[in-house]
Amino acid sequence: MEKQILKLIQKELTTEWRQRYALNGIVLQVLSSVFVVYLSVKMLNDASWNGIFWIVMLFVSVNAIAKSFIGESKGRNLYYHSLIKPQNLLLAKFIYNAILNVFLAALCLIVYGTLLGNPVQNILLYIVVTLLGCIGFAATFTMLSAIASKAGNSNLLMPVLSLPVIIPLLLILIKACKRAMDGLDSSLIYKDIIVLMFFNLLIVALAYILFPSVWKE
Repeated sequence: MEKQILKLIQKELTTEWRQRYALNGIVLQVLSSVFVVYLSVKMLNDASWNGIFWIVMLFVSVNAIAKSFIGESKGRNLYYHSLIKPQNLLLAKFIYNAILNVFLAALCLIVYGTLLGNPVQNILLYIVVTLLGCIGFAATFTMLSAIASKAGNSNLLMPVLSLPVIIPLLLILIKACKRAMDGLDSSLIYKDIIVLMFFNLLIVALAYILFPSVWKE
């Protein structure tokens, strides 16, 4: 199991390196989105700073992760079906997307903080919450990408499926990050961190259980 997952992650990294234009496009989207925010609103209060950051991350994550299964051809999926377990494929996609999402969040946070200032008082907890948010985005969008890939007009279906599922996670993230920005007592943020961890585990568990049925279709 571990060997299959590692090989699949290596395959994803190799493919991404060969098709660097896709990754470069995502990076350009991060930079251009933050720059447009900077040109539009140069002074932001703490709540707006935090909210706009997660809006940028939401759309960047959707575009980066949507191609996980939607971009795979039917022939390649059939080849995977004959060689590996569907759960291993799902976990490999999820781990790769989580790594990619963390990289994009780090880039976005650095550029965002450089251009618009960094009002975060508890930067360590803010980073922890951001990491959990990246994992949650990766788990949710990977699962929805697998579902959308089995339907027609999958590129249009992906955002429609994502919105109702991602709103609860987004609300928790914005609240927890705002508390970290204000430097509130850590115990208040720990509760949100625990909720985020359980939310991520729930999404991964549901995807792990349901994906084989989706994959057989």
